[in-house]
Amino acid sequence: MSAEILVNVTSRETRAAVIENGVLQEVFIERANRLGLLGNIYKGRVSRVLPGMQAAFIDLGLERTAFLHASDIAAPANHVAEGFEAPRTENIRDLVTEGGEILVQVLKDPLGTKGARLTTFTSIPSRYLVFMPKGHGIGVSARIEDEQERKRLRETVSQFIPPDEPGGYIVRTAADGASPDALRADMLFLRRLWEMIREKGLRTSPGSLVHEDLPLCVRILRDLLNEGIDRVSVDSPAAFERMREFARTFMPESAGKIVQYANGRPIFDMHGIEEEIQKALDRKVPLKSGGYLMIDQTEAMTTIDVNTGAYVGHRNLEETIFRTNLEAALGIARQLRLRNLGGIIIIDFIDMQEEEHRGQVIQALERYLDADHAKTHISSVSPLGLVEMTRKRTRESLEHLLCRGCPTCEGRGFVKAAETVCYEIFREIVRQNRQFDFQQLLVLAHQDVIDLLLDEESAALAELEVLTAKPIRLQTEALYSVDQYDVVLM
Repeated sequence: MSAEILVNVTSRETRAAVIENGVLQEVFIERANRLGLLGNIYKGRVSRVLPGMQAAFIDLGLERTAFLHASDIAAPANHVAEGFEAPRTENIRDLVTEGGEILVQVLKDPLGTKGARLTTFTSIPSRYLVFMPKGHGIGVSARIEDEQERKRLRETVSQFIPPDEPGGYIVRTAADGASPDALRADMLFLRRLWEMIREKGLRTSPGSLVHEDLPLCVRILRDLLNEGIDRVSVDSPAAFERMREFARTFMPESAGKIVQYANGRPIFDMHGIEEEIQKALDRKVPLKSGGYLMIDQTEAMTTIDVNTGAYVGHRNLEETIFRTNLEAALGIARQLRLRNLGGIIIIDFIDMQEEEHRGQVIQALERYLDADHAKTHISSVSPLGLVEMTRKRTRESLEHLLCRGCPTCEGRGFVKAAETVCYEIFREIVRQNRQFDFQQLLVLAHQDVIDLLLDEESAALAELEVLTAKPIRLQTEALYSVDQYDVVLM
């Protein structure tokens, strides 16, 4: 498999695209006026404690207060069991107090109207390791499958940890094959960084940023640059120098993969990325066979419907449905990554009669999701034949990042029909006639509504003029939406 990362940098926005075998798989976007908070460490103040929710709201000095659940608060040292998490059983009031100061890390970016999700289980990533100051033991990424390598990495890291020194480590996927010296250098770097963060946290006033994660152009190298990536192309000389310097320091074996893009044509245009991003905002996703997916994203969940469309197959109906569902599984896995869809996801595959076919489709979906960096979990097929799954959501989806709710329909996805608005106007005229005295009526409405009143509904309008014994004038308002109107007494 060939893979490449493209980085497009402008003064106000940085974008990164991950391409695998010539196909866009993921897009990352960071804007100067909306920098992501994920991974940032703040000194906050507890503004409100909610015992009924076992949670607290923390003031970080941001637009919205952030949310901290009791399960995300580290236990006192003498209560922490072996492992990276300590189950919470205490009352939230025993863990935090209103007005108290607390050092927290952003676990999830603000999404929609919700504030950021926080944790006190601070984690600091480097190239090969993640340091957990309040954790214990050593964990190894599940993506490193070779048992001998897992054992080697665990033993190597453990021998560099001084006795009685607090904190735990997670060995990242990028550490596969890393030398002991490289792992030790990472550990020393993380220890020094945490000490700086801890000291700054003591000095900083509540509501302030203590530590900020790396910018996107560098973060993409730390998190994604591995042996599977053949090249990283960046179109900004300044960003190129910064990325090369970072690579020389932390991943010298990969520094040669970073190249400066110098073609006159924009880098995303050259690879068709702009067009793919536009397609990723559409509800309908065509499949090569002629079938298609319908993707609807809501506040509570995302639903994906699979349809055969123009695909009629060559053998029988069951085989046609099976082939469409297999192709849809690949398309769904790609769209989840590309659109960064998270939370609860419900997939309505086309009904299959054969149990073997259903099993193969689920296995195919699981196999295609293996390449996803976000954690996914697929439940068994529901009694209604729906596939229920979850995908970890840490940042806003592509749609929420690039789009806003329609001001006309207010995000509902539909507006009232012109005919419905006409009947509302008729009722309003009758209501006004019964309550007020006037000489004539003026109806202000959208062009489509006015056209309907003058054509198909002209007879009804004439009846109202007889009923009110007053003339009714019509006037088009170009700035009105279809469901906006005014009935003015004159």
